[in-house]
This record gives sequence, C-alpha cells and structure tokens, in this order.
Amino acid sequence: MSLSMTSGPPLADEPGLGTLTLPGLLRETTARYADREALVLREADGEIRWTYAELWDRAVSVARAVRASGLGKDSRVGVLMTNRPEWVAAVFGISLAGGVAVPLSTFSTPSELDYLLRTSGISWLLFEREAPRKDFLDALTTLEPAITTAAPGALRSTTYPFLRGLAVLGSGAGGAVESWDEFLERGTSEPVELVEATAATTNPSDAALLLFSSGSTSKPKGILSAHRAASIQCWRFARLFGVRPEDYVRCWPANGLFWSGNFAMALGATLCTGGALVLQRGFDPAEALDLMQAERVTMPLAWPHQWPQLEAAPNWSEVDLSSMRFVDGKFALAKHPTVSSNWFEPGHAYGNTETFTLTTCFPANTPEEVGAGSSGEPLPGVTVKIVDPLTGAVVPRGEHGEICVKGPTLMLGYVGTPLDETLDAEGYFRTGDGGRLDDRGRLFWEGRLTDIIKTGGANVSPLEVNEVLARHPGVKVAYTVGVPHDTLGEVVVACVVLHEGAAEDADGLIAYLREELASYKVPRHVLYFREDEIALTGSAKIKSGDLRELAAKRLNA
Repeated sequence: MSLSMTSGPPLADEPGLGTLTLPGLLRETTARYADREALVLREADGEIRWTYAELWDRAVSVARAVRASGLGKDSRVGVLMTNRPEWVAAVFGISLAGGVAVPLSTFSTPSELDYLLRTSGISWLLFEREAPRKDFLDALTTLEPAITTAAPGALRSTTYPFLRGLAVLGSGAGGAVESWDEFLERGTSEPVELVEATAATTNPSDAALLLFSSGSTSKPKGILSAHRAASIQCWRFARLFGVRPEDYVRCWPANGLFWSGNFAMALGATLCTGGALVLQRGFDPAEALDLMQAERVTMPLAWPHQWPQLEAAPNWSEVDLSSMRFVDGKFALAKHPTVSSNWFEPGHAYGNTETFTLTTCFPANTPEEVGAGSSGEPLPGVTVKIVDPLTGAVVPRGEHGEICVKGPTLMLGYVGTPLDETLDAEGYFRTGDGGRLDDRGRLFWEGRLTDIIKTGGANVSPLEVNEVLARHPGVKVAYTVGVPHDTLGEVVVACVVLHEGAAEDADGLIAYLREELASYKVPRHVLYFREDEIALTGSAKIKSGDLRELAAKRLNA
C-alpha cells in the first residue's frame, strides 16, 4: 500500500537560483542590470524613477543610517509604508545592515498596530505619514504620547520597551520622530565599506524577515523567515512565471509588498530578471488602468476580486493595454479588446506564509490535463505528506487528511512559540489544511480543517473578529464564518445574537468594526439570529460548518 508522502527534486538541481541572501540577491541583480530601470512611482506632484544602481545606492544609504543608529545583527526594524520606492530601499537596506526587516500592513487600525509593535519588538520604525484613509503619525502618537516629547532616537517607552526611534516619510517630524532625510543623514559618517562587510557576513540561514499572518489564534502570528526562504522564492517565481531577462517585464502589483506572496511574486520575479516595478500606493481601479497604459505594464498581479473592479472602471474602454504579455486568460484584463496575451499563470499551486508562499506548483502555461485541477506537485527540496488530523499517522495514497510540509523555505518559527510546538516530531509543519495526494504525486487542496477564512487572497481569523464583536455593548453572542463567494473565494459574515432590547443596526456594527479591524477583515454581511437558532447548530458548542451553511442559505434567500 502506497502512503501519502512525496518529494520534489533536490534543491541543488533547481535551475535559476542565484545568491540566497537578500543582500546578495540585490548585489547580483544590480551587477547584471545596473542601468536598467528598477522601479517607478507616479504621483500628482511628480514621479520617482530609480535604476538598479540607484536602488542599490538608496538601500546602502538606509543601511548606513541603520548602523549609525546603533542597530546590529538581528536588530528588528519595522517598515510601515505603501508600495513606494522607499519601501524597497528600506527592506533591502535593513538586510544590508544585518538586521531583520519587519514589513507591517498598511491596513492596520490603531489597535492592530499596537499589537504589531508590541509583538515584533522592533527597535526602529520607518513609516509613511499617510496611507489611504490612514494617518500613521496620529495613530502612533495616540498609542504612545511620549513620541511627541522624546529626543530623536531616544524614546523610552514602557508600552514599547524596545522601540527607540522613528523616521517618517512625509510631514510630521518632531520629538522622537525624525524626517526621512534626517534619518538618512545619520549614516553619512558610516563608511560604505562597513555596510559591504556586514552584508558579506550574512548567511542564507540567518533571519531576514518577520511577517505577520492570521492563523488559528485570534491575533496575527509573527512568522520569522530566513534569507534562504525569501531568496529561493524570489528566484523561483521568475522561473515558474517563465519570465526572462530579455522580456524586461514591467510588473504592476495591486496589493502591498508586505504580503509574502507579493514579495516573492512581484518584487522577486521582477528584480531577479531585471524588470521594473510599476508602483501604486493604493489600489484605485481607474488610476491603475491609466498607470498600466502610461508605463506599458506587461505583467499585472492582483487578487481575484480586483479584476472585476478594473473591468468596471469608467476608463476601461478607453485605455490601451496592448503591452500586456503576462496576464492570465481567465481574468477580465485578458479579455480587454487591446490585450492579446496567451499566458496562464501557475494556477495549480499551494503554499502558506509559513513557507514563504509556494510548496507545490506547476509552472505557467502547464496544460490543463497535466494540472488536472490539482494544486501542483512538490517544488525542489519540498516534501509533502498527508496525515490523519487526530493521530498524525500518514494515510494511504488518495485518502483525505491534513497537509504537512517541510522544505528549504519553511519558517524559522513563530515569534514567542517554541519550534517543537509548531512542527511535528519529523520536522513537518502541520498546515491545518485538508487535502490528498494522487498516484502521480499531485496535491489536491480541499479547504481548511480549521476555521480560518480565506478572502480575496488574505487570511482572516474568525476569533479575532469575534473578540472585537464581543466588545460591542449590543452584542451578546458573535460568531464569524466564511461563506463561499465567486470572486473572493470566501466572504466574511458575522452571525450575531443581540442583548435584549438592542436594535439591529448592521451598518453601525460594520462601522464599529472598521475602527478596530483592517478593511479586509471587516464582515461584508451581518446576519442577526435568535439565540435558539444559533443553539440549533450544535448545543453547547457552535459548529462552524453548520452555521456557515445556515448563513449561506440566509444570504441566498
């Protein structure tokens, strides 16, 4: 009897891999493509364009400032910015200085930002003053008033005991907050040779990035990844996408580079082939179409629900998108009258933030009969097994169970959690996802075994939403579920029982949630139930599957 366990080729046999550290990756790509344009940001008051050589110089400037601020090996530095050139320079610069970059979500509400700052233990925060509908300086000074009075680089906070300094991109410098130029000025006396020497000491196994992703707990988990993990996936996506240096890809990412998927797919596949990132600070469909036309974008990357928004934009029929080459045929953009792309992205794929995206995949343009509706086969160095969720025993080939993975991109661990509580005795990460392996070693993902909601490419923890709902004075019982949705995958739905005398006010409840939760976590629908209706789904303990079915019927009705 064949067991449900299979491995990809050895990592040493994988073609296309370059240097496996972030400083080495940037050095290697700069040496190859120094004079090519690496990124562009267009705004109403002007534009920023950097070549690879300029990106390297900007990253070195950040590294010098980081070193001059007293930060050294493994120091954590937060980056809270929209998709802009300084974000890229900051993340690589922190790595060049030997530190750990901590990209933070610009969707964060003040309470979420408070949690991220406490959990990450960052020593410095490099942030942008404003993001769409956000003022981060106002949020930060509300969370810690001492920021307004402390000297630059000398913050002493019992709330955030590791945080010493902040630098702002935009207006608002003062107190402990330096301007971006003042921060960079710190590094002018720091020799470039020391940055070079620091970068040269970086090992592939060293910590590189601390990312946050919602898991089965109520709060996002801090996931620490090595240089090797991020670098492998950056080089790998170029190969999986079939992008070559001669294509000179111009990539527009619709979403934040702080997501591991965008880091590897957009930044990685682009820089590793000498292409250019066409950056947009926030997703605006009409603006995005104009930007794609003006910058001759060849590869757009977006979440499923964003493609219909582009098609619905008022300038859809007016723009010329004939430059498009790497746009998947199943999305609306490929059906634009000026687009003639004949490319299909690696849709047969499976991965997690804990593995810095993909562990199984078929490359772009794989025939449908090869993929056969699967999630691909293990990538080089990866082993996948399917186990009984209760016993942990490997099940026979073809049987359903929990997907477990290990390989060269597996995380170093969760912040604050011992590794032996995360991995099984053989070093596998138990994903909480259900699936099976067929006789050809293809993985078929079959949904979550836990209650995590996957909506529009992001994970949402129902427990986190429930905790916020429970603090509302009118809410007696709250349970959040994911209901299937054509474009989002799942839509977040809050099922609520009110206290006696409280009035139904879905709009008001959603407005309350928007103050506490990032926009993608806020339920699209609020459904009100009697307490006995909720109880019908499972006596003392609510069964999420039953409630999800009940919610879906209510919405359909």
